[in-house]
Amino acid sequence: MTLKDLHNNISLFEDTIPMPVMFIGHGSPMNAIEDNEFSREWSSIGRSLPTPQAIVCISAHWETKGTSVTTSKHPQTIHDFYGFPRELYKEEYPAPGSPELAKAVIKNIQDIPISEDNKWGLDHGAWSILKYTHPKADIPVIQISLDHNKDAEWHYQLGRELAFLRTKGVLVVGSGNTVHNLRMMRVAGDDFNAEYGYDWAFEINDIIKRKIKDGDSKSLIDYPSLHKDARLAVPTPEHYIPMLYALAMKKPDEEIKIFNDKVIAGSLNMTSFIIGG
Repeated sequence: MTLKDLHNNISLFEDTIPMPVMFIGHGSPMNAIEDNEFSREWSSIGRSLPTPQAIVCISAHWETKGTSVTTSKHPQTIHDFYGFPRELYKEEYPAPGSPELAKAVIKNIQDIPISEDNKWGLDHGAWSILKYTHPKADIPVIQISLDHNKDAEWHYQLGRELAFLRTKGVLVVGSGNTVHNLRMMRVAGDDFNAEYGYDWAFEINDIIKRKIKDGDSKSLIDYPSLHKDARLAVPTPEHYIPMLYALAMKKPDEEIKIFNDKVIAGSLNMTSFIIGG
């Protein structure tokens, strides 16, 4: 039985030891077509991962009223950006969906109503990463949206409830950036990915890393209190919250490996981590 057959029947998803969980700072959509230090690291991480039975992505780029999950059998590749080279708009990531896995998510999260969505596909927060970690696009992928009316604590608690996915052979990927202020971006020279940032961006990146390593989820949930300039790093929460979903799924004895730890373009970081990998 192939992985494409597997996604049609959730009962065939075998119980497994906990799969890894990742949070990936995805940065610019151009990373999807560039051979750079970040995309190379995504490829390397992908080769080191156990093969999942399915992938669930929680992306900064799908916000909804309420929470939704994708149910399309053949999710479209969404090019949700503008002003980039034509080459980027030709990119496709034809992974199958998994309606049955989506329904299992709905069934297992009983206290929160989750809606089926058969129109949304895979936005660039998902496919621009997965094209490197899983380049064959042969593993079923679904997305879970961010309810833009809920606060950080609510999202963290939903992440804890979704942790059951890890023992169903599902790789969970949060995709965003924990420092993300596009209005204040400044590029040093011609290299967008050169290490360059405001003092507060470096300071907040270091604080967030320390809190992650210390397991201080409470402080990370209350992110405005992390630093006097936290609102500059996180002017809106959608790129930060996917990190909380990943962190909520961590078991007490699991290690966290940080990678792509870099502040770029003044007010953006690429800092990422993997749990249990």
